[in-house]
Amino acid sequence: MGVPSINISFIEKATNAIKRGSRGIVAIAIKEESEIKPFTVMNASDIPANITTDNVDAIKKALIGYTNAPRKILVYVMSGSDVTENYKAMLKYFESAKWDYLAIPSVEDDGKTQDIVAAVKKWREGKKKVKAVLPNTAGDSEGIINVSSSAFIDTTEYPAAKLCTRIAGLIAGTGTNLSVTYAPLLEFTSCTSMTEDEMNTAVDEGKLIFMWDGDKVKIVRGVNSLHTLTDKKGSRHKKIKVIDTIDMIFDDIRKTVEDTYIGKYANTYGNKCVLIAAINDYFSALVSEGILGGGTCEIDIDAQRKYLKQKGIRVEDLSDDEIKQYPETESYVFLKAKISVLDAIEDIELPIYL
Repeated sequence: MGVPSINISFIEKATNAIKRGSRGIVAIAIKEESEIKPFTVMNASDIPANITTDNVDAIKKALIGYTNAPRKILVYVMSGSDVTENYKAMLKYFESAKWDYLAIPSVEDDGKTQDIVAAVKKWREGKKKVKAVLPNTAGDSEGIINVSSSAFIDTTEYPAAKLCTRIAGLIAGTGTNLSVTYAPLLEFTSCTSMTEDEMNTAVDEGKLIFMWDGDKVKIVRGVNSLHTLTDKKGSRHKKIKVIDTIDMIFDDIRKTVEDTYIGKYANTYGNKCVLIAAINDYFSALVSEGILGGGTCEIDIDAQRKYLKQKGIRVEDLSDDEIKQYPETESYVFLKAKISVLDAIEDIELPIYL
């Protein structure tokens, strides 16, 4: 039996209203010689005076954001010489905290990129839909952003490892109806030079890279590191914007169901309809905001039929409507939903004839 379960899955191909959650929280882990308790940064004045210049710079870069600054930044400080224990403690801390994007400036030097990949994949398989921004890491996951370019301020190079907090803050500060494709990084004066073929190959391999357009540095395309596609995870799952929307919907529905529905309603057909109406109202609100093109939720008749058959009910004698309204499914509610996530304008075909 275990704890009450909520299983929400997205396969490619808000009564008690479900409200949109406020997203945009960045988690940063830094290294310091002295022990410092975790702290929260809303603006630059919240940064403690006793941390190193490089760490101050990393946090300030995250604060830049994009259309908005991140909602807040959670900072965990690793101290001491035992790197493995530092990372175990840091991951344990962030496992119970609420955040969206993780960046660790020292992760590449510490040799811990794959530890973060494994942790994020494990969290995403459960209820924690978070992402990590890592340098030069082929995570092959929608939860890993693989920063694979350097940027420069005049002659000072910022390698990928030093850009991860900047990118985490930029993504966290991007509106849900926008993409980070072509998002400018105005503080930089140049970046790693690549040919168009090299850029196309890098994007297809799940690398987040930069380009110089003659005036500014900008992100070539807002992709995550996923490059192995399946029937359940197609090309749309490679887009940061699409995954952010899916994760937002998962979190919003899960939180509302946990807080408002589980254990608080009898499992009747009428109350199932109340929940369905709330989810469909939520989808309608996202359509109005230009986040979804459409969305519907309904009772999953096939799943309910299978459940009833396992319980010894003669389902072959029941119509679809009788299956849908069957009065006894113990504590289980079988729903399915179909949504259309709106992407941003990124590719334009415009033949001009003379």
